[in-house]
Amino acid sequence: MKIQYNAPVVLTFALICTLVLLLDAVVPGDLMMFFTVPGHFSGVLDIPRLFTHVLGHAGVMHLYGNMLLILLLGPILEEKYGAMQLLGMIAATALVTGLLNIAFLDSGLLGASGVVFMMILLSSITNVRAGMIPLTFILVVALWLGQEVWDAMGSDSVSQFAHIVGGGCGAAFGFFGGEAKKKSRQESVSS
Repeated sequence: MKIQYNAPVVLTFALICTLVLLLDAVVPGDLMMFFTVPGHFSGVLDIPRLFTHVLGHAGVMHLYGNMLLILLLGPILEEKYGAMQLLGMIAATALVTGLLNIAFLDSGLLGASGVVFMMILLSSITNVRAGMIPLTFILVVALWLGQEVWDAMGSDSVSQFAHIVGGGCGAAFGFFGGEAKKKSRQESVSS
């Protein structure tokens, strides 16, 4: 048996996140400022941060929590949707969570939890059929949204807003983007 790099987007994403955290530990200064969406838009230098914030993490446990779920759910989603489509979903989720954070919050945004919640909701509807809503999706939304609302009432450094927005992206990709991959697969088979 040999080891296979089975999910290139997911594995590369996890590797880059890990390298960013390691570099932050050894490079003098505040490297994470390049991986944090500020609480307000201060100029064109913030544009790359709308994407790079998902690569930075506040510490080992923050990285561990996000990567555990990304490595669990990501390969399944990458197999279903394809590497390029999953990469597009990750980038779109990063952009949407970053823009909405700037628009509605005055706190910074750092980490891949929006991507995690995108994957959680997307994975709960990977087998959606036209005109049907899976009960698993309803239960995941109810339990997850309830927990996020409950957590938002407390005071912590977690962005429940990014979790909710990321989950919304996953639901949208599942309901509106899932058929695109299936159709493109069917077209390539029939060609």
